Amino acid sequence: MSGAGAGWSRGGRALTAGKLMLAWIALLWLLEVADVVSGHALDGFGVTPRAPSELVDVVPSAFIHFGFGHLAANTVPLLVLGFLAALAGLRRFLLVCALIVIVDGLGVWLIAPAHTNTAGASGLIFGLFGFLLITGFVERRPLGVLVGILIAAIWGGSILAGLAPTQTGVSWQGHLLGLLAGVAAAFLFRRPAASRALAS
Repeated sequence: MSGAGAGWSRGGRALTAGKLMLAWIALLWLLEVADVVSGHALDGFGVTPRAPSELVDVVPSAFIHFGFGHLAANTVPLLVLGFLAALAGLRRFLLVCALIVIVDGLGVWLIAPAHTNTAGASGLIFGLFGFLLITGFVERRPLGVLVGILIAAIWGGSILAGLAPTQTGVSWQGHLLGLLAGVAAAFLFRRPAASRALAS
């Protein structure tokens, strides 16, 4: 492929990734508007631990937030980390997100404190952080390593703070499980050596 063709391909991937994440964020904000208008009826889609009927909320809980402040805090990191993760391909990105959301939601259902209701995109954010942090090392791609170092420098402090069990009103369990799921996804969905060479 010519240099111009490769540049167009990279630009096309960036445009597609950007559109996807903007649509994702728009959906989250529309859902929160609907939640407020309905008197917070959507909050019931959060996960309450160890109740069998709550298993159906494992995936929806990642799209529901407890107020605009909660959603606003998640918007920028989800937009940026999602965009970076989606640059390597939408199919892999969606598989990574699905794994993180399902593992995180099931883990919260299993180990979160009783009588709590957990929802929000932060588990996915922590998962994408973990994925981007190590995928460059797993695939031995210098650019990926650099991306991992940069996001660690920007968000590393917030990630560590979000893992502290002493915080009230924050699901550190969801954060930890999301992070671990993202690290696992970097290994499970690593690109073959030939694909890595072409994408470098």
